[in-house]
Amino acid sequence: MSALNLSVLQQPLVWMDGEANMRFFDALLAGLTGRDLIVLPEMFTTGFAMEAAKSSLPEARVVSWLQEKARAADAMIGGSVAVQTPAGAVNRFLLAEPDGTVHRYDKRHLFRMAGEHQHYLAGEKREIIAFRGWRILPQICYDLRFPVFSRSRNDYDLALYVANWPAARAAHWQALLLARAIENQAYVAGCNRTGHDANGHSYSGDSRIISPQGEILAAGEPHQPAVLSAELSLDSLREYREHFPAWRDADEFSL
Repeated sequence: MSALNLSVLQQPLVWMDGEANMRFFDALLAGLTGRDLIVLPEMFTTGFAMEAAKSSLPEARVVSWLQEKARAADAMIGGSVAVQTPAGAVNRFLLAEPDGTVHRYDKRHLFRMAGEHQHYLAGEKREIIAFRGWRILPQICYDLRFPVFSRSRNDYDLALYVANWPAARAAHWQALLLARAIENQAYVAGCNRTGHDANGHSYSGDSRIISPQGEILAAGEPHQPAVLSAELSLDSLREYREHFPAWRDADEFSL
């Protein structure tokens, strides 16, 4: 399909209480209709907690909840959560389709300034998800600072960034989201939380949905919970890339 109706949920999170957070999003999701894709923040069941590496909800519980919500909304729904694997804990972006299909991306760049690399394992590869005619790149928070990892090789149309990005660096978040859209000639959606966490960090949200030309299609008010929505056009994206084919001159590289 050419059009993709996208919603980003800029919301506060309850510290280390997965069931409470899912109940909160139950009520919010119940009022959303006519969407194709709904995005929740990073670590939406716990907040950005290193403790979650050992005491998060089982992945099966979160997956089941996402599948239920995706079926009810007839939309793909996702955000990241702390997940236990046989090898260790990961910060995993889970996206569930209405038919029950679940996609997974493990955060590649771990935020060492908070010690994330000491509690979680880094993902080994990026993922591209095909959904309703769109190619979607899921990314998590600190990944945003590393443009090579999210560099388009003409292989995605929309990049999703979920985050717990502190208000102290809100200017970085806004500038980098804009840069990723313009340099990759792709839509970009950034979903950041609001509120405060148990470590004393404040989150201003500043979520964005941005066009391939850098136009802000929707923006969350700082420090205010919000549901941001926009209709994205694949036809417009293709026309722009054809009219201004900067991607043809991109440097070859491999990761």
